[in-house]
Amino acid sequence: MTDKELLAELKSKSTTAFQTLVDQYQNKVINTCFKFVQNKEDAEDVAQEVFIEVYNSIVSFREQSQLSTWIYRIAITKSLDFIRKKKRKKRFGQIQRIFGFEKESEEILPPVTNNPHTDLEQQERLEILQSAVDSLAENQKIAITLNKYEGFSYSETAEIMNTSVSAVESLIHRAKKNLNNRLYNYYEKHL
Repeated sequence: MTDKELLAELKSKSTTAFQTLVDQYQNKVINTCFKFVQNKEDAEDVAQEVFIEVYNSIVSFREQSQLSTWIYRIAITKSLDFIRKKKRKKRFGQIQRIFGFEKESEEILPPVTNNPHTDLEQQERLEILQSAVDSLAENQKIAITLNKYEGFSYSETAEIMNTSVSAVESLIHRAKKNLNNRLYNYYEKHL
């Protein structure tokens, strides 16, 4: 089935076409969401919301970009919405803890190797890097995530972000510079 045929079937609300779409994009959408939300279960939940949004709004898709580009835009938007909601919940949770309404819980991550010391060091480095990426301006974070983590080219990233290739190059350059400064400052203080 060509993309045009698939799109026509999707617009007619064909469940078979929708299942084909999900089969084709599910892993890529989950991986994209994971790069933003940093939790497998949350990424799967957000991906499910992405496909619900695709199903509900496919009729309004104007075909000004590729279907995959449109799906990735939705995935990024849903991921960023999830992060914003999570931050609001976290602030509310902190207020509740201050007043003794709720106990704080910690997420325990599985070890990566059999050496606890190495696992801890690796986890700390990943958390420091993720914290630095999270502190970037939103458009820099999106550009660096799509290009460096997801492997999209500059032109693909530009299409997903609905901007020019030169803007993406600039965003990635500034993101790298900001990450370098933040990581350098962090390690200067902590080593």
